[in-house]
Amino acid sequence: MSPSSITSFPAEAVPQAPEDPLFGLMRAYKADTSPDKVDLGIGAYRDDNAKPWVLPVVKKADEILRNDPEANHEYLPIAGLAALTSKAAELLLGKSAPAIAEKRAASVQTISGTGAVHLGALFLARFYKSQGANRTVYVSNPTWANHHQIFTNVGLPIATYPYFSKETKGLDFDGMKATLEQAPDGSIVLLHACAHNPTGVDPTPEAATLNRDAGAIRLFVEQGFELDIAQSFAKNFGLYGQRAGCFHYVAAPAADAVETTTREASQLAILQRSEISNPPIYGARIASIVLNDPALFAEWQEKLRTMSGRIIDMRKKLRTKLEDLKIYASRPHHRPDRHVQLHGVSEPQVLKLRTDFHIYMTKNERISMAYLNSRNVAYVATAVDKVVREAQ
Repeated sequence: MSPSSITSFPAEAVPQAPEDPLFGLMRAYKADTSPDKVDLGIGAYRDDNAKPWVLPVVKKADEILRNDPEANHEYLPIAGLAALTSKAAELLLGKSAPAIAEKRAASVQTISGTGAVHLGALFLARFYKSQGANRTVYVSNPTWANHHQIFTNVGLPIATYPYFSKETKGLDFDGMKATLEQAPDGSIVLLHACAHNPTGVDPTPEAATLNRDAGAIRLFVEQGFELDIAQSFAKNFGLYGQRAGCFHYVAAPAADAVETTTREASQLAILQRSEISNPPIYGARIASIVLNDPALFAEWQEKLRTMSGRIIDMRKKLRTKLEDLKIYASRPHHRPDRHVQLHGVSEPQVLKLRTDFHIYMTKNERISMAYLNSRNVAYVATAVDKVVREAQ
């Protein structure tokens, strides 16, 4: 048989896809030769010299691993490294959590947080049989852009609930509550446990501790909800490229909760096997060493405070400089996470910041606070002030 001269994948069947906005932004930034360029796009931590920071505790864990005579590169089990997944569950639910003691929690290692969301979406698409066959996923408006792709790619419809109020520049709690109250029974609700992306606005009190960041999850578990949890070790360990994460299912308290959890774990393993067979090992081992060593765990918590402390400082400096300039746009609030939106900066102004000042941020006004430092914060504030004033 001679090869066909006509493709089986014409443009009408496989149209050209647009470039991912965030990674396209990163590519454009790298191609920019200006010495003044500032990257406020990718949400990864940088030190005050704008350099990636390998946490000292990660270096120690890496050294332990490299000197372990028993270390090898064999396959992990399908569910991943148990020494990681068990401690990851404790980190979220609490060491003495009844859900763990009662064996109502099932955990699977994933390809970071994105892989955890995808595995949960795939499971819901395959097995979730809600009342009235409603399987709509309610996501916040706005939300992380990838949420839409992940759920629609597995055939789950998307709806939104109000989240950010442009008038108050804070949480639209009344709108959020009203929409979710009217959602059909059996609807799936996606919530950001902490550090809402892209707004940075959370319904919980601001804090920079592990227990507070896990507070919303623990509250829902204590109230008897059945829930899926996606967890990443990218940002809090600086293990971005290692893609270490976990997916957790927690059953509601019931007579058959253990049996339900066992069945769910078995199907998660089947889905994982067909998707990636088994997860990568190196980043999982690094995180596991730290989480299982009391001294390293304490040091890790201290380094988290170091990172969040620098971000808080940059947030305060940016706010002060914007206020000094009397800019009409929003004032960044003070929660110590990596993202904030410069509310009131329009898409054309975002593009003007890029072309005129070589400042790269997403079109939805979100900026990564970790890329601000003592040398560029004044430059960024002045540039934002200028493009906003010119548009008035």
